Amino acid sequence: MKCVIIDDEPLAIDVVESYLKQIGGLEVVFKTTNPLEAITMLTKQKVDLVFLDIEMPNLTGIDLVKSMHNIPQFIFTTAYPQYALDGFNLNATDYLVKPIPFHRFLKAITKAKEKYELEQHSLISTESESPVDALIPNWQDNFVFVKSEYENVKIDIHSIKYIQGLKDYIKIYTSESEKAILTLSSFKDIQDKLPPNNFIRVHRSFVVNINFVKALQKTKIIVDGIQIPIGETYKDAVLKRFGV
Repeated sequence: MKCVIIDDEPLAIDVVESYLKQIGGLEVVFKTTNPLEAITMLTKQKVDLVFLDIEMPNLTGIDLVKSMHNIPQFIFTTAYPQYALDGFNLNATDYLVKPIPFHRFLKAITKAKEKYELEQHSLISTESESPVDALIPNWQDNFVFVKSEYENVKIDIHSIKYIQGLKDYIKIYTSESEKAILTLSSFKDIQDKLPPNNFIRVHRSFVVNINFVKALQKTKIIVDGIQIPIGETYKDAVLKRFGV
C-alpha cells in the first residue's frame, strides 16, 4: 500500500513512519507538514492510505477531506479526541489519538489493509464478470451473493432486515447474524438484486425490508427495534408505500 503522511509536527511524522517500517508492506511515497501541498500531491498521484492530522495551519485535516472529491482511505492522527465523531462521519478508516500506542496503530493498519484487500478483490471480480451477467437480476432465486473480505457470501433475501450505506461500502443486517456483512457496493447495485415489492429506500443511507418494519413515526421507521431516519427526499414515497 502506498501511504502519505500529513502533519504539521515533523516529530509526529517520524513516529508514524517508524511504525510503518516496523509493520512492513506499506510504502511512504510522500510526507509533508503543509496540508495545501498535500492536496496538490493527492490530485496528481494515486495513493492507498493517508495519515492525516486535524489541527494544522491554513487548513484542518477535516476541511482537507471535505475539499476533495476522491480522497483515498484515510486515518486521522491527532491530539484532539473531541473530533472523533466528525472523523467517523467523514468515513475515516480509524481515529488515532496522540501519543499513539503501537498496538493501537497496528489495529488501525489491520483495518486499513482489510478494506484495501476487499476493494482490490472486488475490482478483480467485477472486471471478470461478463456484461450480460451483470444485467441479469438474481432476486428471483430468493438469495444474493455479495463479496465480503475473501469470499462470496450467500445471503437469504428474506433474512435481510435493512442495509446501511457507508460511502463506497454497504452494511447488510440480517436476522441470521448479529454481525453485519460489509461489502464494497452501491445502493443501486444491491437494490437491483432485491425484489422491489419487499425493499424500499427510506434515506440516502438506508434501504429497509418492509417485512421487518414494526412501526412508522414522523421522521423515523422502526426495524427490529432499530430507529432508522426517513429522509425528506424519500418521505412521500415511504408514506405512500405504507398507505399512511
